[in-house]
Parts: sequence; C-alpha cells; structure tokens
Amino acid sequence: MIPKSIGVVIALVLLSMITYADRTAISTAKDAVAEELMLSDRAMGFVFSVFALGYAFAQIPAGILVDKYGPHLILGGAVGIWSLLTLLAGAAWSFASLLTFLFLFGVGEAAVFPGSARAICNWLAPGQRGRANGALFAGSRVGAALSYPLLAWMITIWSWRNAFVILAIVGLLWAAVWMLCFGDFPAKDRSFSVEQARLERETAPPIDLTLLRLVPAMVQYFASNFTNFIGLSWMLPFLKGQYHLSSADAALDSMIPLLFGATSQGVSGWVVDRMFSSALRKWSRRIPAMIGFMLSAAGLIVVMHAHSAVVAVFGFALAVFGADMTICPSWVFCVDIAGKHTGRITGAMNTFGSIGAFVSANAFPFLNKRLGNSSAYFLLAAVLDIVALICWIRMTSVQSEEHRSGIKLEEMTL
Repeated sequence: MIPKSIGVVIALVLLSMITYADRTAISTAKDAVAEELMLSDRAMGFVFSVFALGYAFAQIPAGILVDKYGPHLILGGAVGIWSLLTLLAGAAWSFASLLTFLFLFGVGEAAVFPGSARAICNWLAPGQRGRANGALFAGSRVGAALSYPLLAWMITIWSWRNAFVILAIVGLLWAAVWMLCFGDFPAKDRSFSVEQARLERETAPPIDLTLLRLVPAMVQYFASNFTNFIGLSWMLPFLKGQYHLSSADAALDSMIPLLFGATSQGVSGWVVDRMFSSALRKWSRRIPAMIGFMLSAAGLIVVMHAHSAVVAVFGFALAVFGADMTICPSWVFCVDIAGKHTGRITGAMNTFGSIGAFVSANAFPFLNKRLGNSSAYFLLAAVLDIVALICWIRMTSVQSEEHRSGIKLEEMTL
C-alpha cells in the first residue's frame, strides 16, 4: 500500500498541474479573448499581469492563514474558491469584468504553494523535501505544457468560455478529494515521528531574524519568476507573431520549454536531496540554483539572437530549464529557515516572485512598443538572472553535520 505521505505528495503534484493549467488558459485563449472583447496587446498585457498582482497581494495573508489553520482547510477552501472564479472568468463580458475576475482568481490561488510547502514540512523529513518540491513544481510545468495544445483544441471545438468551465470542474473535484482524504498531520506510521516533526517546527528562529535572511531569497525569486512568466504568458504569442506560426504550431512549440522545465524540477529536487546527504550538504541548496541561473541567462541570450523558431524554442527551453532549477532550492531554503513560520515565509518570498511575474508581463509589450523589438526584454531578464546568482552565494540554510533528537535535522545558521 502506498504510504499516505506519498499520497499527499501525489495530491499536491496534481494540484500544481491544475493550478498551472488554469494560469496558462488565458495565454492560450489570448486571440479568442482579444477578438471577442476587442482588446489590444497592451490591454492583454494587463490581463496577463492582473492575476500576478492579486496573487502577490494575497501571498503573505494566505501564508499566515496556512500557519494558523493548517493546509487541509486552507488548500481545500482556496482551490474551491479559485475554481469558481475560473468559472466566472469564462463568463466575463468586458475588459473590466475580466480584470476583476482574474485579479480575484490570483487572490484565490495565493494559498496553493505556501499551503503545499507547509504540508511538505508537516509530512516529510528534511532529506525528502527536495524531491517532493521538485515533483510539485514539475507538475506545474507538465500541467502548463499539456494545457497549451489541449486548451487550443478545446477552444477550437467548444470556445474559450466552455474551456474555462471544464477547468473549474476539475479544480472543484480536487478540492473535494483533498478535504475527504487528507489532514494537516500524518499518522504515526511515517518515517519520522510526529513528535520529532513538531520539535523541528517549534525550534524555528525568531521571525524577525528569519525575515532578514529572506531578503536575498526574495530578490532571486523575483528574477526567477520574471523569466518563468515569459513561458506562461508571452512565449506563445511571441513565437506565433515573430515566426508567423499557426496557433497549433505555436502551442506545440510552447510545450517544449515547459516540458524541459518539468524535467529540470525533477533533476533539481533529486540533486538537492543527494547533496544534502553528502559532504556538500552546505551547498545542497545553492549549487543547483546557481547553475540554474547561469543556464537561464544563457538561454535568454540565445532567444535574443534567434533567427528561426527552432533556435528560439531551444533558447526558451534552456532558459526555462535553468530558471526552474532554482525553484525547488528556493522553497526548500525557506522551509529550512522557517519551521513553524513556513506558510508566511514562503508567502513573503512568493510575493516578490509574483511581483516579478507582474513586471515581466507588462515589460514585454512596453519595451517591444517603445524600442520596436523584444531584445531589451530578454536582456533585462538575463541581467536579473546574474544578480540572482550572486544572491545565492551567501544563502546558507544548513550546516555540514547536525543531529537533533536522535535524527538528522537542519540547524539554522545565523
């Protein structure tokens, strides 16, 4: 029988897939939505980014709620709410109504990853969290990648409004299963005891010291999300317009970088856990993230100079692969330093990431219109990646060896 802790991880991976399928829906439906509601590219930039604004606005409050009431109630309630808002977004009748529903949709989704991080903290040992977070975020990329061609087909057959209805139903089903089958804490048959897990949570450092250590994590996560949001918003329209692709070809080409991102998440999570158990334990969070930002910057430079769709897709794949390598270490770092404050600390980091996504979604049409090409946008993203790499040099969260209560646990370093 599958251990229930593995069942929790599987449920969270499925949630991640649903979450990102919903997020990319508006990008896939861009042309249909813009035509029906008579929206310009600049207006669609606001449509893409308003979700990120609502998401950023609610991150810390959502994290506080997760820490206070637990991931069981907050995740189930949040998924139910944003599924209903997906339904309402599919019924939008104007630019203002679409912005309103997508902003609230972002608010509703804000609890997903702080809640998932807290569930992982509650259910899994430190040496298992890298793989769990890798699987979680790999699911997000698989969900986004599969949604591009699937939603393009659904929109062609049924219209974009009906596609949003189907996405809402899937989310509501997940919320029902989560509420019925899982709780905040594991049973006693887990790999380390409930008492030991509580000890780890309750020995977290003071919240003010934790927030001080979080500053470089927030800066680098802004950069990571700036690049990642390219793949979730403007990549498909860019490929379609720049290289004169059909909607179907652009959707299929846009799958490739996101599938690379899914692979990257799994690789990064595995490397984090392997290094945690080796002599390079102190670098188990830093090395994967630093390599990731180097690859991301290189990929963006390739996109800048691409003269064909094939080369551009390769550059996007390299950039997304690299940027996604940084996500798992970022969230594991937060769990390392936060303990019982995991919800609010991951929420604070994710707030800056959401701001990065908001800026990214608006920077593309702005710079493209002002300068007549997209090179400045990709160069800006590459520079941010280099700044993020520098941030990781001193982002330590574990020491070489430590034991607490008879088992290995991370010791917070100040």
